[in-house]
Amino acid sequence: MTDAISSAQSALSAMSASMAATANNVANVNTDGYKSRDVRLQTGPGGQGVRVADVVEDASAGGYRPAAVSARNEAGVYEPSVGMVETSNVDLARQSVDMIETSRAFEANVAVVRTQDDMLGTLLDMRV
Repeated sequence: MTDAISSAQSALSAMSASMAATANNVANVNTDGYKSRDVRLQTGPGGQGVRVADVVEDASAGGYRPAAVSARNEAGVYEPSVGMVETSNVDLARQSVDMIETSRAFEANVAVVRTQDDMLGTLLDMRV
């Protein structure tokens, strides 16, 4: 019985890490140069549960936007100019799907823990 609970607990921990990475991506959607991160999951030890295998940074380029840049010229006077700045590469549509998928997996594992708790409670009631 404890195998089901430990498997669900490891999955809950992994889903929490995945949700934290997704939330961090969404929070940094307007941060120039930010690269989104993705949590890769794998089967836990002995084929039981789920654990975080790696956190991978997406190296693809974001969009570009014009930005005002000022620098000193030879005379020591600031001269404004226009340059391009890379924006974040966070795709909000993908992050929304990831968030829904992670929350559903979290809910499923919470249901496993609750069911195991109910079954253990019933077993204890029968023995008393």
